[in-house]
Amino acid sequence: MRSDPVDVVLPCLNEAPALPGVLAGLPPGYHAIVVDNGSTDGSAGVAAGFGATVVTEPRPGYGAAVHTGLLAASTDIVCFLDADGSLDARLLPELVEPVRAGEAELAAGRRRPESAGVWPWHARAGNAVLAAALRAKGLGVHDIAPMRAVRRRALLALGVADRGFGYPLELLIRAARAGWRVREFDVPYGPRASGTVSKVSGSLRGTLRAARDMAGVWRA
Repeated sequence: MRSDPVDVVLPCLNEAPALPGVLAGLPPGYHAIVVDNGSTDGSAGVAAGFGATVVTEPRPGYGAAVHTGLLAASTDIVCFLDADGSLDARLLPELVEPVRAGEAELAAGRRRPESAGVWPWHARAGNAVLAAALRAKGLGVHDIAPMRAVRRRALLALGVADRGFGYPLELLIRAARAGWRVREFDVPYGPRASGTVSKVSGSLRGTLRAARDMAGVWRA
């Protein structure tokens, strides 16, 4: 595989316990841009200590953090990865290669839980319903994936507007409308790093906010 540099955007809200493992797992040539989205646990300092570029996004929301990271990136291809330790950063080159080769506009990791309880049933069920609706629109996906590779300019031109939890869904809806080719790759989905809490399934408030954001995107 070619070794052109790739920026990796990691939205981050109180992920200090997970960051050392995630950042150490990045392949050579993959540079982390950690977007601190209001952390109070010293995440920014941990990230900087491991050589990551740290940018701050004061507006709360997954989409806000992702977009800020995208603007801060400078490489042709950009990856996106959750910072909680549940996904293996070493697999990113598998996603990058079809984008680099012109075989896909977007490559995404399809999560495969490694053990029971890793993916709460309500989150998994909601994901399955949304993915089925996207397939009905002609986009052959099975996951609203948090692990992605895409060309930076193409993603900016797509114009994803949601700045909350609806961002991944809006991205796929717009990709379908634009006729993008999307490649999915099975990726192991493990438990979050100890000491971190899911912003979606970890609380009733997070779950309700994610449902609200995604419903708003779907109706738009």
